[in-house]
Amino acid sequence: MKLRYLFVVLIVLSITSLFIGVKDISPLDLFSLTDEQLQVLTISRFPRLISIIIAGVGMSVTGLIMQQLSRNKFVSPTTGGTDDSARLGILVALMVFPSASTLEKMLIAFAFALAGTYLFMKILDRLKFKDTIFIPLVGLMFGNIISSVTTFFAYKNDLIQNISSWLQGSFSLVMSGRYELLYVSLPLLVVAYLYANKFTIAGLGEEFSTNLGMNHKLVVNIGLVIVALVSVIVILTVGTLPFLGLIIPNIVTLYMGDNLKKNLSHTAVLGAIFVLVCDVLGRLIIFPYEIPIGLTIGVVGSIIFLYLLMRRKAYEA
Repeated sequence: MKLRYLFVVLIVLSITSLFIGVKDISPLDLFSLTDEQLQVLTISRFPRLISIIIAGVGMSVTGLIMQQLSRNKFVSPTTGGTDDSARLGILVALMVFPSASTLEKMLIAFAFALAGTYLFMKILDRLKFKDTIFIPLVGLMFGNIISSVTTFFAYKNDLIQNISSWLQGSFSLVMSGRYELLYVSLPLLVVAYLYANKFTIAGLGEEFSTNLGMNHKLVVNIGLVIVALVSVIVILTVGTLPFLGLIIPNIVTLYMGDNLKKNLSHTAVLGAIFVLVCDVLGRLIIFPYEIPIGLTIGVVGSIIFLYLLMRRKAYEA
């Protein structure tokens, strides 16, 4: 699939997204917008579209980086404990620093997400049995342990409803002044592109990359920082987007191969398209009400994930 076709689909979906909502605005209205319609577009529709694209691009690329560094196609921020560690960090910020700013909460959550991701990678290094399915199962168990700790302390401090509403994936509350934190992830994605070839070499193993004169630990740490920070930014801004970083890189790999630098742009655009499709579906299924994007992506993503698992088993047979 050529990249320009993906861009055409992305543009069509983006335009469609701008004109779906409770407030009826059609493309013809653009030539004679009322003040109310202009406010809806500038305060709600455009910020929502921008946040959808950045979140879709960011989480898909972080999934691709994690899969490359871990040498496993079923590892992502969802199955590697990154998202769960970030949630624990947000809970700690709410408990210990209740008056902290969003930026301060982000830094605390980032520290926890980075520590959780690093710990998961260390666990992978010690595993002798590195079956493709076994590793993400270990990641899910690791994430569930962290999630259980988060739930326990949230219940104990009467914060379960607070943190649940905070982390539920949804673009319905995204508006001007509440999504700009996502812009921080853009330079991180540029760094990811610049380091794409080094991530590919690092994925071949420490001994191999060291023999080529590359600082393996530095490159891996840069990758983990990008994964943790982008994940935290998306979680703090729009909530959890499950399976996104898992399925999109796998779909791209099916028709592009395993070259990370070639796959990066396809993964980014396809990730944005996938989130846009799920968002449009969520807004139309029970219109004028809205299904949270976390639920829509979770259902569609789990179906695709099962298909990828079944496809792998079919090829093994």
